[in-house]
Amino acid sequence: MIRYVLGPDNHGKHHDPHVIAGFRPVEDLEPARRSDGSPDFRTLDELMMQPLALLGEFGLTRPVWHYPIRAHPDDPILTDEQWAEIAREIMHATGLAKKGDDDGCRWFAVRHADDHIHLVATLARQDGQRPDIRNDAIKGRAALRRIERKNGFVQTAPADRTAAKRPTRGETEQARRHHRPEAPRVSLRRHVITCAAGARSEKEFFSRLQDEGVLVKFRHSRQNPDQITGYAVALPADTGRGNQPIYFSGGRLAPDLTLPKLRARWSSAPSGHDPNGPSRHPLSGAQLSVGTAKAVLRQTVRTCAAEATGTTDFLTRLDQAGLLLRVRHSDRTPGQVTGYAVTLPGHRDRDDQPRWYSGGQLADDLTLPRLTRLFNQTEQEPDFTHEELQAIYNDAARAADHASDQIRRCITLNPQAARDAAWAASDVLHVAAQTTGNPHLHRAARAYDRAARAPDGRTPKPTRAGEGLRTAARVMAMAGLIQDKTTVDLLVLVAGLTALTGTVAQLRAAEGRRAQAEAAARSSAHLRYPDETSRARATTAAVPLSVPEPRAKFSPRPAGRRQPRRG
Repeated sequence: MIRYVLGPDNHGKHHDPHVIAGFRPVEDLEPARRSDGSPDFRTLDELMMQPLALLGEFGLTRPVWHYPIRAHPDDPILTDEQWAEIAREIMHATGLAKKGDDDGCRWFAVRHADDHIHLVATLARQDGQRPDIRNDAIKGRAALRRIERKNGFVQTAPADRTAAKRPTRGETEQARRHHRPEAPRVSLRRHVITCAAGARSEKEFFSRLQDEGVLVKFRHSRQNPDQITGYAVALPADTGRGNQPIYFSGGRLAPDLTLPKLRARWSSAPSGHDPNGPSRHPLSGAQLSVGTAKAVLRQTVRTCAAEATGTTDFLTRLDQAGLLLRVRHSDRTPGQVTGYAVTLPGHRDRDDQPRWYSGGQLADDLTLPRLTRLFNQTEQEPDFTHEELQAIYNDAARAADHASDQIRRCITLNPQAARDAAWAASDVLHVAAQTTGNPHLHRAARAYDRAARAPDGRTPKPTRAGEGLRTAARVMAMAGLIQDKTTVDLLVLVAGLTALTGTVAQLRAAEGRRAQAEAAARSSAHLRYPDETSRARATTAAVPLSVPEPRAKFSPRPAGRRQPRRG
């Protein structure tokens, strides 16, 4: 670490590296120069290593603490004295070297560029004790925000666990060497988000990942080996030592991609005792038109029939698929099933009664006597007509409009009630981008990523607006890729998503979450300015900071505050 922060780099970005602060006066820590002009790091190395001898075998296996701090591009260039004061405040806030504590960890700060410094410390106190490094990143982040407010610097995002895990420098360099457009971690996160958004069950989620060519590895419970407690994914071409794939767990991709949080999306348990609350079934028919509902039911019935071994198994699979089922029995033989009818939860008629569809109403070959021919057959591709595809995307647009209205009502009085819809908007963006291949939707989905997540890794309370968006995403995924781009008119959907992402930007601004507001605003701008000339405006579009006064503007370019690394 000493050679990295104080020596030359391979890219020529280290200009005049020098120590600006530390546990001793700067002149005692600055490396001496050899006769050839190269720095001699031996003295500094010995000083930093000495506390480890006191701890011996009780020391940490990774005792080097590294904390880079970068200024926002709009901040003024600071002097060495100003950076030194910031470094001392961070070391005090993390508890590694508090002011007045002569027995704290040994540390030093190096500046080798105008806009950033590096803090380096040995994780061993000089009194022979192990330092308390719990929540060091959170403490340091809170101190940086205090420094920003105190000095009038650009206010950056809090450590609220809404940002996805960034690729490490090694991952970025490896992607560059292999001429890949992005690091594998980024590609895997997009695959997982898209497959989770389109899946109706855990089984379908993993099946979709494998269909995308993603390698999946499961973690099983030690007490119950048959129980899956986690998963990890990898790209076949991304290998490490021994030519083995490099796996990333869901939690290493993003805070909301752990298996328990994904399972919450597919839970069919009722959410409380509120009859007007969301049903939490994989599919909801509350906001679907009759044409879309019939198309979804027909495809689901065909899929269940192809997987079934008999009538009883078929009916069981319908229930497991999240459909409401009504069975007709023979008058002469009470135990004999002679027919069935299905519907989606929340799909009701004008009298607020469930709108049932018999097998014959869905398709001629889906009556129970004819359906037996489909048992144990190979699953067929989706057979949606052009009219049904257009109805599916129109329903998705209506779900986006409904969610925008609900979020707008909650912005002032109850922002937390709108978080579920903001989270679900990511599902519609990613699935629509995948099924249509629209490049503007792809850019909007990538830009929206951080805006979707609730702070501190919390799972938002489910709402009807969020349920409608998730259903729209799952139905679009069920319909599959649109081969003929002229089949579906996307203008209505794109307009609805533009308004939705813009409303989420106002929601996040009202919550005081600048980074999330910027992400939603960039997503909306990508949809609003689709042509090449105005695409640059999408990355610099001004966004309202407050509601309802939209005149205050800020730059959407995020600051580069980084988390500490130990190694």
